[in-house]
Amino acid sequence: MPNNVAETPFFDPSPVSYIIDPSWPLLIRSQTLVANRIVRPHTHPRGQYAWARKGVLRIVSDHSVWIVPPTHAVWIPGGTRHQVASETRAEVRHVFVDPSRAVRVGAQHPDRCAVLTVTPLMRELTLRLEVILADEADEARRLRFCDVVIDELDRLDEAPLSLPGGRDPRLVRLTRHLGEHPEERRPLAELASFVGASTRTLERLFAEETGLTYRRWRARLRLLAAIERLERGDSATDVALSLGYSSPSAFTASFREEFGKTPSTFLRG
Repeated sequence: MPNNVAETPFFDPSPVSYIIDPSWPLLIRSQTLVANRIVRPHTHPRGQYAWARKGVLRIVSDHSVWIVPPTHAVWIPGGTRHQVASETRAEVRHVFVDPSRAVRVGAQHPDRCAVLTVTPLMRELTLRLEVILADEADEARRLRFCDVVIDELDRLDEAPLSLPGGRDPRLVRLTRHLGEHPEERRPLAELASFVGASTRTLERLFAEETGLTYRRWRARLRLLAAIERLERGDSATDVALSLGYSSPSAFTASFREEFGKTPSTFLRG
């Protein structure tokens, strides 16, 4: 059963993530988080696969943000400094992989966090893993099951649910402000004055440090904010208008352009 955590803003990382034992290649922790809980920044030797069966997670690492709805999970390589926050009430499964096992080495950036599209098989394997690790007395069978889970984890596709950040203080001030206020409608020229930089400088910083134009970065921010709000039950019309779209149809078109699906299809997985 999930372990309910006290309703305080911050909580400590699971001690399970620090256990190094090749005879237990996978360990799992289940927990139910209330909205707006945040784990303290930390690293641990085990890699971490975090999936919320219900609710939305926000992962922050290396100046980037990942939004993780139930249709997706996040892979955090061992040794990566990160924070995990619950945007909504979330039922979370954390699977920790011992450093003796190589995972996702064939990925484009195996040393970075990645949001993964969760297959129906992976969902069922994750739920079953909790039972196997707790009750299976046959070590050989337990290890075979862990091998299957790791094999499926290796095969999961990455999804574009990240929002790259930057290091320049002016860019950080702007992206932090927009992250806290995705409905912000002031033009870039006015925002540039707000952070003490020219429009041209900010456009250059976005291109150099995030790999996205300002317009594309801003559009993705709004869509990631939309995923959070839709998952917690807000209507598509309310989400579209609150985030500055001219109409629900304009919001749907922008969502489809970014993610290849309508919002309703995306959230159904």
